[in-house]
Amino acid sequence: MALAVAIQMDPIESVDIEADSSFALALEAQRRGHSLRHYLPRDLALRDGRLFATTRALEVRARKGDHYRLGEPNRIDLAGMDVVLMRQDPPFDLAYITATHLLDHIHPGTLVVNDPTAVRNAPEKLLVTHFPDLCPPTLISADKREIAAFRAEHGDIVIKPLFGNGGASVFHVTRADDNFNALIEMFQQRSREPLIAQRYLPEVRRGDKRIVLVEGEPVGAVNRVPAAGEARSNMHVGGRPEKSGIDAREREICAAIGPTLRERGLVFVGIDVIGGMLTEINVTSPTGIQEIDRLDGVALEARVWDAIEARRAARPR
Repeated sequence: MALAVAIQMDPIESVDIEADSSFALALEAQRRGHSLRHYLPRDLALRDGRLFATTRALEVRARKGDHYRLGEPNRIDLAGMDVVLMRQDPPFDLAYITATHLLDHIHPGTLVVNDPTAVRNAPEKLLVTHFPDLCPPTLISADKREIAAFRAEHGDIVIKPLFGNGGASVFHVTRADDNFNALIEMFQQRSREPLIAQRYLPEVRRGDKRIVLVEGEPVGAVNRVPAAGEARSNMHVGGRPEKSGIDAREREICAAIGPTLRERGLVFVGIDVIGGMLTEINVTSPTGIQEIDRLDGVALEARVWDAIEARRAARPR
């Protein structure tokens, strides 16, 4: 089943071909005989109810320094595509939200993965709040008094932007930290958005586990261990990937959230688990495929494409 696939993502020339999950998905699509087109979110245009994008034919290869070839720009009606992969990285800002609204005009006739309405309604740090029994104590507020009371109750906490990504501006704040007031003021000067605070989980020193789910089922995991002196485990800030299985508690978490993910059309999702506690559900542009592939000798991108093809086949034009 050869499909016409458009990938809405960041510039292809800037991707790390040894780590980028979108690149792995593109390689697998090409292996299956699907034709690929690439475009940036800013290349979208909605005119009279029809969604267009200025796209380029894309060929990819696993060759550093020579990993892609793009054709000439061509303006196409995205309703003519079989699949659109929404794979641009956050921040989850108004530009990101607008892109989901635009893609709503073609989905589900053109299958958008992940479902744009569900992506818009499920920011990673908010969707977890619907599963409070699976999460550490969590507060979302812009009120410094609320945040101060939360710290007084729990002592060590983590504070981060509600719509942040990639470990940016994540702070571990202890009960005695004199920088608390200045930190809250800094956040409030930068944005009117609420902050998210969670009880600090000391188990993070042993790792923050990324579990990949496809159609709500766990298919692989990687443990990300933070560097010495670092509170964040994200690999681009020095976190070390380690081979990891999925234990009984983590399978319990996946079983609890899986039906919701599947029903909402969230085909490819990455969740973060620390010490048996769910901290994030990543639906915008999940990562982790290549690290798990290398450590476990699998091909998770194939599992993702199996699911996409099954969904596409179930909704013929």
